[in-house]
Amino acid sequence: MIKENTKAPLFELPSTNKKNYSLKDSIGKYVVIYFYPKDDTPGCTIETNDFNKLLSKFKKLECEVFGISKDNLKSHDKFRDKYKIKFDLLADEKIDVLKKYKVWAKKKFMGREFMGIIRTTFLIDKKGKILKIWENVKAKDHAIEVLETLKVFTKKKAPKKGPIFNYKRER
Repeated sequence: MIKENTKAPLFELPSTNKKNYSLKDSIGKYVVIYFYPKDDTPGCTIETNDFNKLLSKFKKLECEVFGISKDNLKSHDKFRDKYKIKFDLLADEKIDVLKKYKVWAKKKFMGREFMGIIRTTFLIDKKGKILKIWENVKAKDHAIEVLETLKVFTKKKAPKKGPIFNYKRER
C-alpha cells in the first residue's frame, strides 16, 4: 500500500507531447497525477475537463497536472483534441505504473468482477514526496478539492505577529 509522506514511485511513460515523461522531470514542482479508467467516458471526461479549466491556477502554484490511464496514445490524442486538454495524458498500456501505484485492482460493476483502474489522485511535493492521496474519487468537483488542498500546502508560513516586549536584561 502506498502511503502519504512517502516517496512517490518513479516512472516513465509515453506522453501526448510525443516524448516520454518521467516523474524525475518534475522535481522542483508540485505534481498532480490522477489515474482514470478510460478516455472519453462520462466520469473521466468530467474529471479531465475540471482539471483543464483549473490548469492556470495549478500552474500559478508551480504545479503540473498529468492524467494516466491504460489507453494508448492514439486514444489520448483523440480525447485531448476533442476537449482541448492543455496538459499531458500519459499512456500506461502495460499497466506497470498502475500496479506500482496500487490503482489496478478488482472492481465490481453490474454484478460482475473485473480488473480495472480505481480512480485515484496523488499530490506530490517538489521533492517527490506524496502529500495527499484521494482514493475512489468521485469525478465531479474533485479537481477543485485537489486545488484547495494544494493551496494549503503551498501557503508560506508567515511569522506570527504579536506584541513586542521591551525589557532590560538583568546584570
